[in-house]
Amino acid sequence: MSNWPHKSRPQRGPGPRSRQPRPRPLGDKCNPLCPFFRCSKNALRITTEQYKGRVIRVPFCSWIGDKCIGASCRFAYCEKRAMLPDGRCSFAVRQQKTRDFEDELRELEREERKFKFRDDFY
Repeated sequence: MSNWPHKSRPQRGPGPRSRQPRPRPLGDKCNPLCPFFRCSKNALRITTEQYKGRVIRVPFCSWIGDKCIGASCRFAYCEKRAMLPDGRCSFAVRQQKTRDFEDELRELEREERKFKFRDDFY
């Protein structure tokens, strides 16, 4: 009995093709190591350096021959159009706003509990 044609096993879990890149801001600032960060001069190069025995990735600008200054560069832009004019990432700002809004709601609920009056007075 022959096993031809061979039946392949179905792949388990998400493969490398199904992974989507995600924005990686530093705090609320755009990060030059983000997969969506681009240079309009096409001068952004990612190099590696040794720091305390570890290899780290460093953005390098081949146009000026020094480290990339990130969002403050006039040629920097975001592929997803998420970089705000002041260099902040709108993905990070959006996440902070939702947290702040939820915190404000909790605080308002606490204040209402403090000053909650009984309906006996009316």
